[in-house]
Amino acid sequence: MAEKHPEPVTEKRGILYEIVRALGILVFSTVMPVTCLNRDRLDAEAPYVLIANHQHALDPLAIARFIPRRQVVFLAKKELAPNAFIRNVLTRLHCILVDRHNADMAAMRNCMKAVRMKKILMIFPEGTRRHEGQMEQIESGAALVAMRTRAPIIPVYVNRKLAFFHKTVLTVGEAIPYDDLLEEGINAETCERMNERFRETFRRMIREANGAPGSH
Repeated sequence: MAEKHPEPVTEKRGILYEIVRALGILVFSTVMPVTCLNRDRLDAEAPYVLIANHQHALDPLAIARFIPRRQVVFLAKKELAPNAFIRNVLTRLHCILVDRHNADMAAMRNCMKAVRMKKILMIFPEGTRRHEGQMEQIESGAALVAMRTRAPIIPVYVNRKLAFFHKTVLTVGEAIPYDDLLEEGINAETCERMNERFRETFRRMIREANGAPGSH
């Protein structure tokens, strides 16, 4: 009988997810402190797509720590799972592993499933960790996933790389509008315009976080 592989999107949160999330609450409240501005925006009605810049491997857990009652499904590059054991662990943590460089229909189906089941889909549009804190080099697939789900898109800016005994601040922005792009259809041009909205949103959030002139 063939072994049944775990599914990344399930009706209830998995036991491993709950254990890791509980450990995250402890870590991000003490030795690696994280605070969240505009946290109430994460309480928006699910489903929604959450996009964030990515500086540390633990960013997904740091953000999910502020979403206590719902399942967060993470979109992660398949390179993070070099073997079956790690792939199994990541899947049980509700990670959808995606081939960033090819049309990954299985990953797309799981993203759509997450939205249909009213989960929160977390995507890092840069596709990998970038320590400068910007969001300029964006993978093309993130906008496609976001637009095909047709769910609200909520941005989260991580102001610094997570570090021991240094506070990291998460800022939750307002939902990014894109109904006008959907009316034009989902294609390479509208996806690139969506990417530019991602960039503009994070440029503004960075200015606001740093108190720069013209940030209001």
